[in-house]
Amino acid sequence: MRSICVCDMLDGLNWGAFILAMLIVELTPGPNMGWLTALSAQYGRGPGHRAVVGVTLGLALQLVAAATGLSALLAGRPGLGAAIHWAGVAFMLYLAWSSWHESGESSPWRSRGVNGFRRGLIANLLNPKAFVFYLAVVGQFADPLRGPIYLQILLLGLIHLSIAVVVHLTLVEFGTRLGQLLEEVRRTLAVRLGFALSLVAVALWLAGSAAPIG
Repeated sequence: MRSICVCDMLDGLNWGAFILAMLIVELTPGPNMGWLTALSAQYGRGPGHRAVVGVTLGLALQLVAAATGLSALLAGRPGLGAAIHWAGVAFMLYLAWSSWHESGESSPWRSRGVNGFRRGLIANLLNPKAFVFYLAVVGQFADPLRGPIYLQILLLGLIHLSIAVVVHLTLVEFGTRLGQLLEEVRRTLAVRLGFALSLVAVALWLAGSAAPIG
């Protein structure tokens, strides 16, 4: 039986498109961005770093659920790949709409810094958008010809999590130093429009590419 190699599963991946898509998603103004910035501006790096750990753990659990769930969904349902493909396109368009309508509110999850880890974990663990993101967007870059789908999504999801951690830690640092300024900048018309158009571009790219899942 041929052994599974990580290099084989990632071989042929469009790295430029994948990394760019993950960066755009993570840099788009949203609840985590506003909350981490506000929390760090008010309470400093310590609570901000603990919140990042909670956010990351919540996303990691969503990743595992999506990877294993997708594997079960695709079993015996070859036509489901196309539906997931278009769901990913729709989800990116939804993120574009959300970015455009971002109100600038930090987050309904704000609380004292000591609860940063717990609230970051719960908010992301119970956020259905994270599950859909891993299922329908990250899954677009998986190809059954390269190996088990669930393993590819786990690997690609871990790369996304690495990018997310870097972005979130940067937000904590900037929030600690320039919290109010960053809050004002992220809700300006130009910033919201720029990210919305970037997400639309990613959605169009996904729509024009073949659906590799299934």
